[in-house]
Amino acid sequence: MNKSMLMVILLLVSSNVTANIIVDKTGVDEKDYIYDLHQCTELSTQVQKTDTSSSAVGSAAKGAAIGSAGKAIAGGSGTDGAKQGAAIGLGLGVLSNGRSRRNDAAKFEAEQQQVVKNCMVNRGYVVLN
Repeated sequence: MNKSMLMVILLLVSSNVTANIIVDKTGVDEKDYIYDLHQCTELSTQVQKTDTSSSAVGSAAKGAAIGSAGKAIAGGSGTDGAKQGAAIGLGLGVLSNGRSRRNDAAKFEAEQQQVVKNCMVNRGYVVLN
């Protein structure tokens, strides 16, 4: 495969998975830039995605335990408190789980972009953002 074909392939691949960075390209060879950006983007795929979300079922169980204890302390039926606590815990667990997933995804993308930025700076490029 000739060198120009390789550069076209690298350009297509890197344009699909690049981080949102702005580089001052004054005096920069475009082929070297594309190659370096591709390599830095490949390095950013090593960032590990974290999963800190809890299960909605676990939240329901916690809610049931807290509701049961609270109702029993107040002098009511622990069973009624458990039912109400489980319902509330399940609802909160679903909402919390969605928020945690969105936060994890945003953190993952930010870490990948930071890896690309650091890599490009280490290769001598002036990253403006």
